[in-house]
Amino acid sequence: ESGIVLKNINLQVKKGEIIAIVGPTGTGKTTLVNLIPRFYDPTSGTVKMDGTDLKNVSMRSLRNQIGIVTQESILFNDTVKANISYGYPAAAQEEIEAAAKKAFAHRFIMNMPKGYDTMIGDRGFRLSGGEKQRISIARAILKNPPILILDEATSQLDSESEKYVQEALDLLMQGRTVVAIAHRLSTIKKAGKIVVLEHGQIVGAGPHEELLKTCSLYRRLYEMQFSSES
Repeated sequence: ESGIVLKNINLQVKKGEIIAIVGPTGTGKTTLVNLIPRFYDPTSGTVKMDGTDLKNVSMRSLRNQIGIVTQESILFNDTVKANISYGYPAAAQEEIEAAAKKAFAHRFIMNMPKGYDTMIGDRGFRLSGGEKQRISIARAILKNPPILILDEATSQLDSESEKYVQEALDLLMQGRTVVAIAHRLSTIKKAGKIVVLEHGQIVGAGPHEELLKTCSLYRRLYEMQFSSES
């Protein structure tokens, strides 16, 4: 019992829907979204996509369907170009630049010593938090996946970066199925369904206005975390 992170989870996400997951720290939000690309498998129960158990599809075909943008951007000690085209290595330079422009990253990349051929990473150019996130967003835009997983924590971003990252995410989210661990009020208000997690269980699910009335934890989180933005 003690090792169980998520309990009695029953959740359906429709194609094209934006689902926001909220809850206090340590309640299993990341674990829940990590079941989608199979970073973990559930110890009981199944995760299905289009009715197929994810355990019955190849990792490659599954992960090809999914774009991930997390607060800890996974970047490699390689060129900017290689980092953006990871997941779509055959991309042409024009496609890479078009994705970077949509992610509001093209301008700062062009200001780097070798532009898209600049090495980033330990020995290379030091990117700010907002720049890292925009490179991750450019990668997801280039990959063009039907499903998007976002952990949009923005604690480390200054307000200007935050504005760019938010606009880039808005573009990226259009027309996709999105599961977001939401830290921003704007994402929460866009979500068709908000899922409230507490101690690994869903304690509320529904649109924002409804949850304010029916879910005391959501109301409390909203007052603490989000009302300062509204």
